This record gives sequence, C-alpha cells and structure tokens, in this order.
Amino acid sequence: MTAGTTIRVPHLGGITAGYRLSNGAVDPTKPTVVLINSMCMTSALYDTQFGNKDLTDAANLLAIEPLGHGATETTAEHFTYWDTAIMAIQVLDALGIKKAFALGTSQGGWIVARMALVAPEKIQGLMILGSSLDYESAASREKGCWDPATTLGPVVDSLFSTEPTPDFLIDEGLRESVVNIGFSGVITPEAADFWKATLNKVYSGDNGRKKLRGAFLNLLERDGLLRRVQDIKCPVYWIQGNQDPVYGVEVPKDHIKAFKSSVETDLSFTDGGHYLNATTPKDVDAKLLQLINKYSAL
Repeated sequence: MTAGTTIRVPHLGGITAGYRLSNGAVDPTKPTVVLINSMCMTSALYDTQFGNKDLTDAANLLAIEPLGHGATETTAEHFTYWDTAIMAIQVLDALGIKKAFALGTSQGGWIVARMALVAPEKIQGLMILGSSLDYESAASREKGCWDPATTLGPVVDSLFSTEPTPDFLIDEGLRESVVNIGFSGVITPEAADFWKATLNKVYSGDNGRKKLRGAFLNLLERDGLLRRVQDIKCPVYWIQGNQDPVYGVEVPKDHIKAFKSSVETDLSFTDGGHYLNATTPKDVDAKLLQLINKYSAL
C-alpha cells in the first residue's frame, strides 16, 4: 500500500521519507529514475513500472512519496511542493545517488520540475505526465483545466479542527473521486478496492486528517512555475492523455514552450486520461526508456 522502506533526511527539522527501490538496492552501474506520485496516491502507483523488466534492467527505479502522502512523515504541519522537492533531493543524497532522471505524474510533474530547479546538477532529465506548470489560475481554466477551488476548497475547510480527531476517516465521496478521476475509469474493481483501502489507511485518525489537509493545501495554494522553468537545461519529455479530465490538452502545448533553455523538449499525446503511467504504461515506459538511453551518459 505505502512504501515499505523509509529514510531520515534533515529538511523541515527532520522528515521520515517513504521510498521504494527496485531490486532493494542502488546499482551504481545503472542510471536512476525518481518517480513522484500523484495526489493521495503512494509509491504503489508505479507497480507496473517496477514490474517492467526492461525498465528495471535499464535503471534503478526510486519511488519517493511526497509530504502528505504514504509513509512520509514530518512533525511540520505546513509544507509546500518546494519542501517535497528538497526532501527528494536529500533522499538521493542519503542513498548515495549523484544524478537521476525524475518522472512525475500529475502533481508529481510540478514536483520534479522543482527538483530540477533546486538541484539542476543532479537532474539529468524530466518526464512529466498529465500535468501543468501553472497554479490553478483563471488562465488555465480558460484552456480547459479543472477548477479545484470550487470542489476542493470546502473539503479543505472541513479538514480544519482545533480539537484532535482520532476517529477521522477520509470521506467516501472524496475517496471515490480521487480514484475515479485519476484512473479515468480505466481500473479494475480489484484495483479500485486496493486504492480505497490504501486511502483509508493513510488518511485516518488525527495524523491522517492533518496529512490530507496539508496535501490539498499544497495543491490549492501552490505557486506557478512558468517563468522559473525557463532556467531548466535538462531534457524534458511530456506526455498528456488526449482525454485528460484535469488539465486537458491545450495547456501542455503552451507550457512545454516555457522550457526555453532545455536541451530538448518533447510533447506527445496518448489515448488516455490522467494517471498515464498506470492507464497507458506501454507508451510511458517506452518514452522513459528513450529518455534514459539518450541522456544517461551525460
């Protein structure tokens, strides 16, 4: 359900970061790919990638669960996506990994972009899946992106409490929405039950309520990156589903142009929804291997 291993890093006064590593150890002869999951998911989102022998033969896969997600814990109740990016870089340091590619699904996309901004010397290339580089702006909504403030704002407000909430459990409707929107209906009943059980486990009790509130506050109140990513020099491969219900198909066409310093940008569309690494893994894995094979020597 959540990452089975954790490692302690110093950011925010100390974070226990949940992570999953292919073959259980770093092979120094292989490049490494960091995988950052989407909202309310865990490292299990990348089960298909961990099960792809072509990928695990080519690279170390390192899935890191963001702040507010999975097994990652901190005493700090407030954090941002920048904090998760710094945490992820510190996980690389703690594991002795000097350089890595970084792949992010949905919110993972703007987290890996932040990783390339805070530690450009460490990130060899980016793969962005079903994402956006903007905050939840009016301009993005005009181009077909969702309006989370309307739907999630009241949810976040309901997660605030001045008293401990030991009996808290994630709302059933919210749980269903996370699974249905993310996997865009392309999910088996067994997989849906798995994710519902995972959400119930992670987001229960007082700590679970705080984690969920922190995760959604990150989403709703994040800063945009459109001017910042002009400084990213590494290659950027972006895949968007042609039926993405969250960020549509127009925004990526504009946002890929923001990587003005990148050695290469590549935007492609696949016949899918939002969590593309899970719903159209063949296309994602093939493009990831292309990125690794082309740039791992640099």
